[in-house]
Amino acid sequence: MTPRTLGLTDPLYDYLLKVGVREHPALTRVREETAKLPGVEMLLAPEQAQFMALLARLLAVRRYLEIGTYTGYSALAMALALGPDGKVVSCDIDAAIAPTARRHWQYAGVADKIELCLGPALDTLDAWLAHGERASFDMAFIDADKENLLAYYERCHALVRTGGVILIDNTLWGGAVADASEHDAATAAIRAFNVAVHQDRRVEMVLLPIGDGLTLARKIG
Repeated sequence: MTPRTLGLTDPLYDYLLKVGVREHPALTRVREETAKLPGVEMLLAPEQAQFMALLARLLAVRRYLEIGTYTGYSALAMALALGPDGKVVSCDIDAAIAPTARRHWQYAGVADKIELCLGPALDTLDAWLAHGERASFDMAFIDADKENLLAYYERCHALVRTGGVILIDNTLWGGAVADASEHDAATAAIRAFNVAVHQDRRVEMVLLPIGDGLTLARKIG
């Protein structure tokens, strides 16, 4: 026994997936199809998606915002978790992958609960703020280019209500954030972001070693 998070061997991770996750068949279908595509490393881990979905239910989330859609796995997980009046808004810049995401949502029967906003996410978020959408979301998830992490975070902080939660993916970045020899732009941006959120007294926060690192920031008054 140890008072620190357990490292996952392949057999232990397989066991986790076997008894620790109840993945909806439509989500399994997305994962299996996405495994054949370039960029599969952008796909959310199933245990992370289920954790986020459970958190959304606990918080009674009705409006969920995400930045970064890819093949639609995370948006689908959240749409399945939200109630009948729930709304998922997903922002992405890649119009080429959008039909794939929409096809998965349609197959799962939740396409009417998901709005896909194509274009630079910062432009979309700024437009919403300009049109009075401040504090209108219950939860936000950031899973996009790392150089703009802080900019996305500040917009999401404005768009999420007090008591709502902002989730940020890839904040351990494969361990590179703790490797002093890594100096690429993405790694440097994540390091700076992690420090900024840790020091941000507007939120309660924790960085969890789930997936590639998931930071939770709860907006406080």
